[in-house]
Amino acid sequence: MKYKQYEALAEFYDRLNPDVDYVSWAAFIKKIIEKYGRENTFLVLDLACGTGSMSVELSKLGFDVIGVDLSAEMLMEAQQKAYGEGQHILFLNQNMCELDLYGTVDAAVCCLDSLNYLTDEKDIKKTLSLVNNFMNDGGLFIFDVNTPHKFRKIYGNNAYIIEDEGVLCAWQNTFDEKEGICDFDLSFFVEKRNGSYDRFDESQREKMYTDETLRRLLDETSFEVIGVYSDYSFTPYTDTDERWYYVCRANNKNK
Repeated sequence: MKYKQYEALAEFYDRLNPDVDYVSWAAFIKKIIEKYGRENTFLVLDLACGTGSMSVELSKLGFDVIGVDLSAEMLMEAQQKAYGEGQHILFLNQNMCELDLYGTVDAAVCCLDSLNYLTDEKDIKKTLSLVNNFMNDGGLFIFDVNTPHKFRKIYGNNAYIIEDEGVLCAWQNTFDEKEGICDFDLSFFVEKRNGSYDRFDESQREKMYTDETLRRLLDETSFEVIGVYSDYSFTPYTDTDERWYYVCRANNKNK
């Protein structure tokens, strides 16, 4: 049985991604804001927040956080996580291409290659324009993407198995170099109390974007690229990185 994107994955997402160091990542974001951000940056948008792990860590660091995600199932996990951690976070069920906030924010983040899921440049541009529209002038937009190197060398047409206690994910990739599109077919096997397994299937798709393309789209939506990094230590990016971290400043004084 096929499920819509992230409906099947939401319950198991954190268990199948245990290596993501949200604490260090959030600390990196705070350093960026302190280094490049507006004075008195308080309100931060977590775009495509998923299960809310980054939202929670940023909230713990003292920021007021708004989390936005397309998946209601992911947001249910996020709400429970925030409640369990004693963090008060506003979560909104919205498509990032149709972002509609109640006011402006001081900074925004978009983590774990969420922009790669926008497979049309028009949607990337629309999303960037909306983020800029709801950003205070001079605010920072911090996001990451999977790199061309990762699409070609790590994803490719490879298959992977990811497992945790009681759940296994079989992951098959199909990469179209000409279109820059990678399709992910995921099958989850979840153990029941009687020892048998339920199977859930889900398909996802990501688009490969070059640095040149991203810089052009950012420029067209009035963002200044401050830096692009390989890691949380501000290491300059290279062509062999698996992930690039962008730091951009909104220039929306004419809006």
